[in-house]
Amino acid sequence: MQRYQYPKNRELFERAVKVIPAGIPGHLGPASGCFIPVSAYPFFCEKAEGTYFWDVDGNRFIDYMCAYGPNILGYNHPEVDAAARAQMEKANCTTVPAPLMIELAELLVDTVDSADWAMFAKNGGDVTNLAMLTARAATGRKKIVKFVGGYHGVLPWMLDVGYPGVLYEDIENIITIPFNNVEIFKRVLAEHHGDIAGVISTPYDHQAMNENHLPAEGFWSEVRQLCTANGIVLILDDVRCGFRLDLRGSDYHYGFRADLICFCKALANGYSISALCGDESLRPAISSVFATGSYWLSAVPIAAAIRCIEIMREIDAPQIMKHIGDKFADGLINIADEHGFELRVTGERAMPILTLGDDESNFLLQEWVAEMVMRGIFLANHHNIFMNCAVSDEDLEQTFAAAHDAFETVRKNHPEMYR
Repeated sequence: MQRYQYPKNRELFERAVKVIPAGIPGHLGPASGCFIPVSAYPFFCEKAEGTYFWDVDGNRFIDYMCAYGPNILGYNHPEVDAAARAQMEKANCTTVPAPLMIELAELLVDTVDSADWAMFAKNGGDVTNLAMLTARAATGRKKIVKFVGGYHGVLPWMLDVGYPGVLYEDIENIITIPFNNVEIFKRVLAEHHGDIAGVISTPYDHQAMNENHLPAEGFWSEVRQLCTANGIVLILDDVRCGFRLDLRGSDYHYGFRADLICFCKALANGYSISALCGDESLRPAISSVFATGSYWLSAVPIAAAIRCIEIMREIDAPQIMKHIGDKFADGLINIADEHGFELRVTGERAMPILTLGDDESNFLLQEWVAEMVMRGIFLANHHNIFMNCAVSDEDLEQTFAAAHDAFETVRKNHPEMYR
């Protein structure tokens, strides 16, 4: 199977580093340290459609990253884009908002089980931060509990000391505990009685670089009861999982009700918008918080979000992605086994993470993923991958063919490491 080359990508990157710090900042480029080896990866996209993107060298990729989650229906979905274009012909960023803002809020309240109201912003970190401020405003308390490995954005309170620019003072009111450990949570409640404003968590433990873990039996119901008993706001960061497990919210999927729930990635199929939804009891608190931005109520992303949610409801998007995810995972596990590998697929099948047995360093996984990318299958070696509703059986067959070839290549490179 032919392996891709990237001469135009490299030429553009040389231009980029002269005028843009790191060339491509953040996790979408090689500066993150996750493109290993860098030579295996494209850097720039020329066009995209459905489940594919084409780089500037003309290489086509079946994309299981979906721009790290947003493109839940596939790139350039015709109906979502048509709704966005129709609104653009009227107005987008205006001095007062378009009535579509109300329509989207009504649609979210009708769709999301724990939503009595909705507020809008641009990025996931906007609404996780807004949720934290709301919890503090509602309770008059300082401290926030989060879980080990939980990613909630890039504001200082969301990170750890060791990240450049983050100070101890930024995180002194953040308490970090292991996921799925109710006993430690109880101890924290006792040690900080009356001073915890909120608990923020993803629906399950889907941290990067590690196998993912689903909530233990009874975990969420007990956390919910403890938060209620102690007057603590329970915040669900559904930015990554949102609409992939259940359109009613991932809290509904796992059998509990969050006080605040944060959405972003899949909300508008790639258009920039996020939402914070919440319980009626928190309406006064959210109304008191200063929350605004020049582009937060832009009408084009709102129009895209409305049509995206409508389509997801019409087609039952979570069931489609689970079905695709099951076939993807089962197929790759069997292929890996044929070549002497143990491929582990953990987390939810609509958004799994891939690891290899006997590969604590992740070096073998990095090598295999690089071989897949060079064969036109874009995966990540450090992060959840994302199913989308446009993946076809033919796409899966091409993925499996590349997997056979990639595993065989890695096996030949490391004959001493196989069972």
